[in-house]
This record gives sequence, structure tokens and C-alpha cells, in this order.
Amino acid sequence: MSLETMKYSKGQLNVLIILRLLIGWHFFYEGLIKLFNPAWTAKGYLAGSTGPLQGVFQFLGSESMIGMVDILNIAALIIVGLGLILGFWTRLAAIAGIVLLAFYYLSYPPFPWVEQTGPAEGAYLFINKNLIEMMALFVLLKFPTAQYFGLESLLNKKLETA
Repeated sequence: MSLETMKYSKGQLNVLIILRLLIGWHFFYEGLIKLFNPAWTAKGYLAGSTGPLQGVFQFLGSESMIGMVDILNIAALIIVGLGLILGFWTRLAAIAGIVLLAFYYLSYPPFPWVEQTGPAEGAYLFINKNLIEMMALFVLLKFPTAQYFGLESLLNKKLETA
């Protein structure tokens, strides 16, 4: 049996749907808490960036860029979260989430030769929560969970009956 014709059990699909909902909630909630906190800004996070792309992240945290960066970050978090939760444009939401997580990962890379001066949550060696969640989004990108549960499945059913 080829991978293209392989059928997945309801249990397998349900676990992937739950994973999609959990990651969606994480993105959505992170966006909301930033949106409703008027003091929040990514400026300090970006200014303290380490690693090989530190200059890029520090530029993004500059006075001329930070307003736009803050708005885009909040909007992207909320949109990705809603896309994953609602099961609508999930492939695009997963790709956007992967890009965001790659930025977060690269702004404070857990490499042994990079001094960690910022918001590290533990002593990691290459692997941290951003990379793990990014790989989970890659899994969701490859499995069409929204075709089974989400607005995409409802729209497809409506189009089939029309």
C-alpha cells in the first residue's frame, strides 16, 4: 500500500486534530495577551537577540521598525491561531506558524557557541520548544486534518452538495 492511498483511522486523525487545536490555541492566546497588554512590545526581546542573525533582529527592534513589527507579530499570532483552531486555510496557517517559530528560534538559538543572554527557559542543546512546535506544524502541514474537522470540511461538503 502506498502512502498516497493509505487510510488513517479516526483515532489517528483525532490525535492530529487535537494537536492542531492545541497549537492553534497557543498561537491565538499568545497573540491575545500581547494585544490586550498596552505595555507589550517585542523591542527588548529583539534588542537582546543573540546568534548569527542578531543584527537582523536588532534592526527589527529599532525605533523605526518596532511599531510595525509589534503589529505584524500580534496579527500573525492571532491569524495563525484562528486558522488552526477553525480549520480554515490550515496549510497557510501552518506555514506562517513555521516561519514565526523559525524567527523565534533563530533570535535566541540554543547553540552551545552562542551565549544565552535572553529569555531561555532552560539549558537546551540545539532543541527547544520553538523547534519542537515548529516540527509539529510540519506534521500538521502534511496531514489534511481540516478536511475531516474544520471549516474547510464544512465548505467542501457544502460545495459537493451544490
